[in-house]
Formats: sequence, structure tokens, C-alpha cells
Amino acid sequence: MTDIEPRFSQDDVEILERETPFQGFFRVDALTLRHRQYEGGWGKPVRRELFVRPRAAAVLPYDPVRGEILLVEQFRVGALEWRASPWCLELIAGLADKEGESAEDLIRREAVEEGGLTLGAMETVAQYMPSPGGTDERLHVFVGQADLEGAGGIFGCPEEGEDIRALTVPVEEIPALLESGLVDNAASLIALQWLLLHRAELDARWGQS
Repeated sequence: MTDIEPRFSQDDVEILERETPFQGFFRVDALTLRHRQYEGGWGKPVRRELFVRPRAAAVLPYDPVRGEILLVEQFRVGALEWRASPWCLELIAGLADKEGESAEDLIRREAVEEGGLTLGAMETVAQYMPSPGGTDERLHVFVGQADLEGAGGIFGCPEEGEDIRALTVPVEEIPALLESGLVDNAASLIALQWLLLHRAELDARWGQS
């Protein structure tokens, strides 16, 4: 079998200095570090800026009876400069800002706040790092069972500046949606394609619930 196990571990990194030049809603750390190299020995010290974010979770609500999913649309500042519209179509998602809250409990709370939904069974799709070259964020992605009859509308917490439109989409339209380019964030692309691959399995387990 191909040797794909990592050659090194945490013990092969030495942090020489850590500063925090910015602390707001998020935090930026500046690290001076060195690490072991493949050809042996230690590399020279390098400086890296790290965008520090809490762990996050996202969910694609799926109604196996109606054959529909729910997505949300909201303004995203990161899409302001290069995208035709900075209003992005994406999954319900949130950051872990409550001590001891599990990823599943977090996303159930967010489903109520962003989509007015009470989720049933949950299935893990993936846990991944969106951009490990510059941030320590880790995202837990779910598909959640939901009753989407009458779902949709405007949601969010106004005191947090949220203005969120929730809308339902037939599962049969997912391939065209993916082709359209309207969904261009990693978590949504992963969850939508996962659902296409695993829909029959979920229907067998959830369709009779």
C-alpha cells in the first residue's frame, strides 16, 4: 500500500515566538517557528500569520419525503471584491461560541435561527480544514433530516446584523445548481455532492421515519 501516513508530528514543530497583533471578533496570531524537513534537520525560522477561528459546523437540511433541500442566502463580505453578487447561497452554519456545545447541538440551534427548522436525524458528511495554509478553522458538515413543508422565508438575528433568506430546492435540481456556479463555497459543494451519492441510502433510513 502507498505510504501516505504523515512523516512528522506536532513534536517536529518548534514555535519560537507568538504574538497577537489583532484581536476582534476573530484573532490573528503571528508565529515565528521552524519545523523538521524531509531531507533531515531543521528548517530556518519562518514567520506565519494565523487567522484564529472557533470550530464551526454546517448542515444541509434534507426532506426525504418531499425530495427537497433547504439552502440559505446572505451577504458575505469575503465575496465583495470579485463576485458578481456578494449574496452567497450556502448551508446553514455557525461558530461554536458557547462553552461545551457539541457540533451537533450547535447546528441544531443554528437551524432554528437561520431556517426556522427543527432537525431530526443527523449524518456526518465530512470534517475538514477549509484553508490550513492560513487559518486553524475546522468545519464539521452534516446532512440533517427535516420536514420542509412550508419551509423558507427571512430569518437571522437582527442584533447580529443577520438578514438571511431560506429557500427550498428539489433534489433533482442539484446537478443544474452545481453546474450554474451559484454555489461556490466548499462546504455546500461537498454536502450537495455527498447527498447525490448517498440519497438512496438516506431515503431507506429516513423516508419511513
